[in-house]
Amino acid sequence: MAEASVEFLLQNLKDLLLYNAHLILDVKEQVNSLYKNIDLFKALLKDAAKIRNKNDFLKTTMNQIRDVVYEAEDIIDRFVSESAARKAQGSIEKTIKKLGHTKARRNVGRDIETISAEVKKIHDDKKEFILKALQQEGEGFAGIPKKREAPIVEEDNVVGFQDEAKKVIKLLTEGSEELEVISIVGMPGLGKTTLAKMMFRDSTIKYEFYNRVWVFVSQEYSRKDVFLNILRHFDPPSDDMYKMDDEELAGKIRHVLEKEKYIIFMDDLWSNEAWDGLKIAFPDNKNRSRILLTTRLKTVARHAKRNVEPHELRFLDDKESWELLKWKALHSKECPEELEGDGKHIAKECKGLPLAMVVIGGILRDNNNEIHWWKNVARSVDAYIVSDQEKTMANFIEMSFNHLPYHLKACFLYFGMFPEDFQIPVWKLVRLWIAEGFIQEIEGISLEDRAEEYLEDLVNRNLVMVGERRLNGKIKTCHVHDMLHVFCRMQAAEENFFHEIKQFDPSQYPPSDPKWQKYRRLCIHSRVFSYLSSKPVGPNVRSFLCFFFDDFDLPAANISSIPGEFKLLRVLDGKAIYFPRFPNDLTQLIHLRYLVLSCHSKTLPATFSRLWNLQTVIVQTSSRTLEIKADIWKMMRLRHLKTNSNTSSSLPVPLLANKSTNAEGSLINGNVRTLSTLSPQSCTQDIFARVPNLKKLGIRGPLANLLNSFDIVGKLDYLENLKLLNDVHPKPPSEGKIARFPQKYQFPPKLNKLTLENTRLDWKHMSTLGMLDSLEILKLRDYAFDGERWQAEDGGFRVLKVLQMGRTNLVTWVASARHFPRLKSLYLRHCSKLGEVPVGLADVSSLQIIDLHRTNKSAAASAMEIQKLKKAMQGQQTNKGREFKLSIFPPDEGQ
Repeated sequence: MAEASVEFLLQNLKDLLLYNAHLILDVKEQVNSLYKNIDLFKALLKDAAKIRNKNDFLKTTMNQIRDVVYEAEDIIDRFVSESAARKAQGSIEKTIKKLGHTKARRNVGRDIETISAEVKKIHDDKKEFILKALQQEGEGFAGIPKKREAPIVEEDNVVGFQDEAKKVIKLLTEGSEELEVISIVGMPGLGKTTLAKMMFRDSTIKYEFYNRVWVFVSQEYSRKDVFLNILRHFDPPSDDMYKMDDEELAGKIRHVLEKEKYIIFMDDLWSNEAWDGLKIAFPDNKNRSRILLTTRLKTVARHAKRNVEPHELRFLDDKESWELLKWKALHSKECPEELEGDGKHIAKECKGLPLAMVVIGGILRDNNNEIHWWKNVARSVDAYIVSDQEKTMANFIEMSFNHLPYHLKACFLYFGMFPEDFQIPVWKLVRLWIAEGFIQEIEGISLEDRAEEYLEDLVNRNLVMVGERRLNGKIKTCHVHDMLHVFCRMQAAEENFFHEIKQFDPSQYPPSDPKWQKYRRLCIHSRVFSYLSSKPVGPNVRSFLCFFFDDFDLPAANISSIPGEFKLLRVLDGKAIYFPRFPNDLTQLIHLRYLVLSCHSKTLPATFSRLWNLQTVIVQTSSRTLEIKADIWKMMRLRHLKTNSNTSSSLPVPLLANKSTNAEGSLINGNVRTLSTLSPQSCTQDIFARVPNLKKLGIRGPLANLLNSFDIVGKLDYLENLKLLNDVHPKPPSEGKIARFPQKYQFPPKLNKLTLENTRLDWKHMSTLGMLDSLEILKLRDYAFDGERWQAEDGGFRVLKVLQMGRTNLVTWVASARHFPRLKSLYLRHCSKLGEVPVGLADVSSLQIIDLHRTNKSAAASAMEIQKLKKAMQGQQTNKGREFKLSIFPPDEGQ
């Protein structure tokens, strides 16, 4: 993307000129001139991006700009890498190589001057054409919305599916005692997944089937990954389970399912072979269990259940199409009279395809009250209609992409790098976007918040689908429809945005192939070790993302394969690749901004601090402890430092503890937002003083001493999310009981979310938590509290919205609406001794969800009593809110 490339290069040059001029001192004048000339492109590209329809000349111009920008990036990044490497050398080595460096410096200076002149020439030659094209073609579609709407939280719209739902529910709940397979078949975009999700959430299905499991399969699936995803619905997979082969995992699933009635939703099955490989995990327990699968291929459906015709999804009629379009465009069942004619024409031209209405609705939502906008869309729709319905749908997607403002295009195409149907964690997506340079800084708004705004914008435009939302309502996971995923991959290939490697074959990827010189982003989906063993080359690759889900140890001979061949990397995500030791060559990748490193090492060496560009560092280690020797206080762009949750990491003691600066620069890093999981010994006043804007903190280890001097945590004025994980290893967890708990005034003032685990506190300490002014989410993981009785106190938890409890010996819980006045969601996990859920919670008007997972029958009965009372109350209300939802998973054995 030319626009994203220009934005990133400008920011990169700005950072070099402001903060690291010593690395480009010899060519600083040329770099400054290049910055000014490329800045001219920025305004020009913003204008060009407003021209929504295809224009071959403009497309060629954009590609020309992109290539020039890439060339400038490559020259400067290489020079910076070489300069940094030279500064790290000894004095003798510097003297020997001085002559060569002087020559290289002159060459680089000339190259930058040449590119700078070319940039100015392109701008001067193309500016008049783009402005003229804007005047001729931009009217109507040029306007980016003046005001963005607030994020809309909605479930998949079900217009036209009510009758279909009744038919499928009947198929699932009636029939024989044997295991039955029900298939929903239809072309892409017809709503198979939407209908299946209706079934998954339907109250009748919830009542009939305690065990409900949803799993994506997709065209390029991993059987092991599918099995692990099924097991996740019951309990988090253990380390041993990840080491099991497919057959062992299938056996474990059979063991879990064979005793209970169950239903498995398998979305997007593509082949007979896929079904044959997966069905071995599903026992026929003669208990009226069911499997519902969606597929676009009728042959697959008939293979899964012979002699039974699958349920074929129909197209929407004109009335249903108009209803769906109104909802997606206006978020209302009503439509202004002046828009109705064009709206009905658009709906009719969508030919009954729900996805078409959804995508076009996202375009209309841009300026939903402007008549000319709807008229122009109505005229444009006609141009995209062809006889092939799938091709028409693809045209509509392209139309929607062309209407995106320039700053969202790269963000949207990035979804194509992830596997199809992959549920993308938003924290990961946001940090990758930032590292790639797609998110530009605005004063007063953090990069993370701005990135989440971009994501909400794409959701509101109906281009991105929400998978799960967090307990606070924010998006937790997301993905794109498979047709949009195909578009992203095709568009990316056309624009050299990224290159994907699937089913790696060395003969198809010879290192001598000149195409390797062009690739800027690689996403590896399989056979990573084969790829790394083939001695790959990627001189200009900036991003290396690995989506291979089976972890493997990288042989010592291949340790340098990534840092050695991809010297300009900004993004390295190789979670599945375990290094036997820390790869020292990695410290040469000074352009790295995002790093996921898996290794067996117990230390992060001092040389790691050379990676001064790093923003996000995620270290996965097999060790229970990680000693960070690197002086991270010099890494002034660092925002997130995270280790796996069962590892306790120690930080280096800051130098000059009583001063804010030293010769290397400021020791106070206002960019750091996340530190997890730290050892209690690293939670000191000196360390916390260096990260005043910290928002998320995780602590693992023996917590007793820390809780006795909790004021140091309380001084983190911006801390919102705190995890306290009490780990007294090698002692047994039962010896970790915490006797003393901090007072209210010792907690951070903005603490919004608190997680406790294995603290084994007395329930009387809940009164302290109840007084925290900002606490909205409280997660009490296994054995956070100890005792058989909890009597909630009046006046507490005034803003608490979410309460989650894990394993505990709690028997009696006394509470009512006055104790949790704003509670929305209650989650109980393995609370097998709890006699009942307090029925008084039925009076909490805001309560929407009670979710029980493996509690006992008496607790389940009380939850159902609450459900009855809530329904009775809602029936008496004239202004009904969201429907109350109760989920009950099977009770523990013997309960």
